Amino acid sequence: MFWVVSLQSHSFVPPLLLQKYSIVRFFFFFVFLKASLPRPLSLSHFFLHCAPFSESTEVSSYFREEDDAGYLDVAVSEVKHPPPQLSPMPEGLTSHQVVRRHILGSIIQSERSYLESLRRILQEYHRPLMEADPRILSPRKIRPIFYRIREITQCHSMFQIALASRVAEWDSTEKIGDLFVASFSKSMVLDVYSDYVNNFTNAMALIKKACMSKPAFLDFLKKKQASSVDRITLYGLMVKPIQRFPQFILLLQDMLKNTPKGHVDRLPLQLALTELEVLAEKLNEQKRVADQIAETQQLARSVSDRLLSKQLNSEQGSLVLCETLIETVYGERGQVLKSKERKVFLFDDVLICANINVKGPPDISSLVPVGPKYTIKWSAPLLQVQVVEVGQEGSQSKDTLFQQSGAKRPSGRAILGPPRLYQELQELQHDLSVVEEVTLLVGTLEGTYQNLNTTVAQDWCLALQRLIRIKEEQIQSANKCRLRLQVPGRPDKSGRPVSFMVVFNTPNPLSKISWVNRLHLAKIALREENSPGWLCGEDEGKTTAPFWYPLLACHINIHFCLLKLEAALHNPVHCALLGFSAASTSLPQGYLWVAGGAEGSQGQIEIFSLNRPIPRAVKSLQVDSPVRCLEYVPLPSPTDEVESGVHKTPSAIGSNICVGLDDGRVLVYGSVDTAAQCLLTLHNPEECPVLCLKHSSRFLFAGLRNGTMMVYGRNNSDDLWDPKSRRCVSLGTESVRTLLVLDDSVWASCGNSVTVMEISSFNTQKFEVHPDPLVSVAHMACAGGGVWMAFSEGSSIRLFHTETLELLQEINISTRSTLQNTGQKSMRVTSLLICQGLLWVGTAQGLIITLPVSKLEGIPKITGKGMISLNAHCGPVDFLAATTSSLSPELLKRDSVGESPDSACVVEDRSDNSSQESLQPSSSYQGEGRGKGRGVLLQYKLRSTSGLPGRPLTALGDEASDSSLESLEHSVEDGSIYELSDDPEMWVRGRTCERDGGRRDRVISAAVISGGKGFRRLKEGAAAGTRTSGEGLENILMVWQLPLTV
Repeated sequence: MFWVVSLQSHSFVPPLLLQKYSIVRFFFFFVFLKASLPRPLSLSHFFLHCAPFSESTEVSSYFREEDDAGYLDVAVSEVKHPPPQLSPMPEGLTSHQVVRRHILGSIIQSERSYLESLRRILQEYHRPLMEADPRILSPRKIRPIFYRIREITQCHSMFQIALASRVAEWDSTEKIGDLFVASFSKSMVLDVYSDYVNNFTNAMALIKKACMSKPAFLDFLKKKQASSVDRITLYGLMVKPIQRFPQFILLLQDMLKNTPKGHVDRLPLQLALTELEVLAEKLNEQKRVADQIAETQQLARSVSDRLLSKQLNSEQGSLVLCETLIETVYGERGQVLKSKERKVFLFDDVLICANINVKGPPDISSLVPVGPKYTIKWSAPLLQVQVVEVGQEGSQSKDTLFQQSGAKRPSGRAILGPPRLYQELQELQHDLSVVEEVTLLVGTLEGTYQNLNTTVAQDWCLALQRLIRIKEEQIQSANKCRLRLQVPGRPDKSGRPVSFMVVFNTPNPLSKISWVNRLHLAKIALREENSPGWLCGEDEGKTTAPFWYPLLACHINIHFCLLKLEAALHNPVHCALLGFSAASTSLPQGYLWVAGGAEGSQGQIEIFSLNRPIPRAVKSLQVDSPVRCLEYVPLPSPTDEVESGVHKTPSAIGSNICVGLDDGRVLVYGSVDTAAQCLLTLHNPEECPVLCLKHSSRFLFAGLRNGTMMVYGRNNSDDLWDPKSRRCVSLGTESVRTLLVLDDSVWASCGNSVTVMEISSFNTQKFEVHPDPLVSVAHMACAGGGVWMAFSEGSSIRLFHTETLELLQEINISTRSTLQNTGQKSMRVTSLLICQGLLWVGTAQGLIITLPVSKLEGIPKITGKGMISLNAHCGPVDFLAATTSSLSPELLKRDSVGESPDSACVVEDRSDNSSQESLQPSSSYQGEGRGKGRGVLLQYKLRSTSGLPGRPLTALGDEASDSSLESLEHSVEDGSIYELSDDPEMWVRGRTCERDGGRRDRVISAAVISGGKGFRRLKEGAAAGTRTSGEGLENILMVWQLPLTV
């Protein structure tokens, strides 16, 4: 007879037993087995010694069964199975061991509290309701309310038994990650929790309905809450299963941070994080879909328009965003006339605003969330809705009559409130230009006058600049939490189109950013190239175009059509002139460098500005040799300098771009210089082509075609690389095709092997990653604790652990694209990238495939179904580049400068797009020149300006301005010289993105850009390989934009 589990030599579990009993029965069989064994048996050992179940065996078919009746209501005796208890802390532990014990204690306490909450639901609510006489609720209504609570309790009761066994042996093993993998990677856990999450909204609705129709049930809930020690409601208890796995993730993240490399628990913890993240994401997605369907159904009931009601009922999964906002109506002077809560629904093709009706009796809403009822106020096609910021109202069509929502009579312009801010800003800018001209004229005076000299005129200029800055902050304040929408209305009697302006106050700046971004992306999703945009290869050919997938924002031509694309990179630069809405809708801020070349020809670099929804070419550079690779090198952070033991004064050079050439040189360009000047040239003696470049905080690594890696150190006098510090590391005879820098090591490919070199000591370790010696490692991408590799031949990609170098997973991408008949036996990977939880794979056939991977510190295993983009290149995908940037933290601050209490500060969204191409100087500069296309000299010392008529103009604050009436002289104040330009084709000095040190409240903007020959749109069922050569076609960039993430 075949036995599935063999523990030592005395315990066996036959497969027929597994088929006969459910998972929970199987757990209790183990409890019985443990009690009957001659020596103790741990449940964790029982799990971990089970042979892997093959899908071809009879046993695996059991796990796919859905037998609700298979769960047993058996209480686990705490006498026979006491809760986990840590033994006293032994002496001589390291700091990591002490912290890990404390985290383990938190896990124990958290699980004990969670189990207690689950048992309270069953013992204090479910059982009394079932046993009540007379009946409070019928069993038919009770069961759906507490659906799957019992099964969840049983799962965690068994987990607690296994946890107690592991805690008892903690001091000898110090291992817990594998227990989480064994306990929560089972499909049964996902099924049980999925059923509970999907039913949660329905359960709350049943409780609400029962409270309103059954007074006895309402009294029962009130008494139970009043008699409990913590006064927690039934809702507070029932929401805990939804929160459980995020809590586990936080605890295991802390445990991993305090587990040193080489520890036996490192890899199990990383795998556990991956399993829990996948589980949590699936449950969150199911909860989101269930909630949006409930909201859509509730809204559909209140729609009188049959067509719209039918549309809502048929597309319940198309809700993108909904939130309660405050609609505000302003008067002519900017005063608030009225405000009222509205529920705003953003669907994939329509925007709906609804009135919120009475939510229900207060005594019910205090016990369980009561969903409101809605009345449709207005709806509008999404493509006809526009976001309008202060100062943009004048740019609207003159043929359209504007009317403010809630106003009694229409007016010729929209009152956006606060009024006149933008007009006052324009007046100040006009006055500044006049004063600048006066300053020049004053400088030509031949006589000397006390109150009419160059110093006084310069003081006027600086004071006006300060007033302009204050006015801009007031406009920012008005924009930050106010969402202004131009919505189409019914035409007037003459047929003239009428639009009305709606002003919503959002709860916080992040909400405003989300609305602007989602409105922008929802419009992109309606374009033909995104309808549909992706094909799920494992859903029987079903095409999908959901909002949550990457959206093709645009595809553009590159001028050097005769050259082959080789590389691209993102040079992140914060643009202070980029406004609030523009920052929410544009691509990640900065510049995109695209390089190429061909054998025997020159190389070319094309630079694109990303400070707008569509990239725009701003500069082109010619080099003497074809470009093979690019690398962006930011300024070393203070942390890097401390770790390296070097403390240097801030360099004026800033970050730089390293360019690897076919003739063996490495050119170093300034990244924000006006002319993008070449600052340094690095040579290698052999003049061997540079195939790849990577950097760490202290070194620049260059992989050469002859199997050598060149290493350059930083110059102590500045932040550039020192040519004299060159070191050669021989890796083999094959080309070094790709490099990857991790925290303390650099990975270099050479043939079918990878060499791992410690950066601190230059010690190397070589391991083989492919059995075929004729195959080379062509691409590497890292995320979390794993590295994905693609090869010069074949369609397989492999995942290796960064610490143990163990092979963890292998995927054949050709099986993921079987629906696209390429006419070839296999696909070859030409580019690889990991961005925002997706592994992007570019192929020689021009196809782009995405595979979901872990986003956290775990192992980036493929965790779900792959997708194929229906937008492809005609030739190989030459590169995939990730562009990411974080929105300025100033955008998220809610400090008001001037107008009303609900104002908040942001950067103005200028209607002049050309201003978005200029880069603002660092905020450390004092005073900003607002010249018209020319710089303004601000290096000065202030003298006397007393005695002049009118309000004193001064660069100091208001309090200093008042004191100047009593003082005859100002204090000495220094300015700065810098340059501003309104010319969109000219670069100016900007501020590079700073590393935020792992801020958790960052708003991340991300996009992925692919490069290759030609552009084509794939059709369902058509051959993908109809044209794959790409010869004679132009080079094309395709840009996929992702939703903002926090």
